[in-house]
Amino acid sequence: MRILVVEDEPKVSGFLRQGLEENGYEVEVAFDGEMGLRLATQSDVDLVLLDLIIPYMNGRELCKRIKEAKPQLPVIMVTALGTTEDKLTGFDSGADDYVVKPFEFKELLARIHVWLKRSNTQTQGQSRLKFADLELDLDRKLAHRGGKEIELTAKEFGLLEYFIRNKEKVVSRAAIAEAVWEITFDTGTNVVDVYVNILRKKIDRDHELKLIRTRIGMGYVLSESN
Repeated sequence: MRILVVEDEPKVSGFLRQGLEENGYEVEVAFDGEMGLRLATQSDVDLVLLDLIIPYMNGRELCKRIKEAKPQLPVIMVTALGTTEDKLTGFDSGADDYVVKPFEFKELLARIHVWLKRSNTQTQGQSRLKFADLELDLDRKLAHRGGKEIELTAKEFGLLEYFIRNKEKVVSRAAIAEAVWEITFDTGTNVVDVYVNILRKKIDRDHELKLIRTRIGMGYVLSESN
């Protein structure tokens, strides 16, 4: 497996390269956004580790450009910017995961393993998911409701996919955080609630039948009934 590291600090990129190569990965390093975009889109890489503060093109813009060219290429942001707002902005730009510096290298390896496994696991006999008049195209990462396309970020799409796979089942915030963000739920953050509200506006706002419902004290459920 080949991993692209986009990081302008030589010590950090060297540390990541050494650790990843010791664990059997091939590593390419880009020291700025333009080089990162070229390698991500023109080289055969399986995953991107991306810093936010890099020359010529910041990490958020680079992530958007990568996802436009290769929607299924996993991108993990690795950055010192660790506020909830920073994370939301990162996910909105298309990042699949977000790791805050300093970090335990074992944790980073675990997240890399999860995303590589996920990206290389083909959906068994199913490329579309449907619920009511809502439809997801898993191959093209497109969402439609009532035949109308809904623009979703990568993280919003992942959240909606999770809801459909667990339709009519109440899912807790902790379960959502673990499944969609690959993190242990922190009761001090409202990331799950923020994303559910964003998704609800996009999915339900223009429709009489509301699908994403809140179960007070329990979590959320995708359901056609109250």
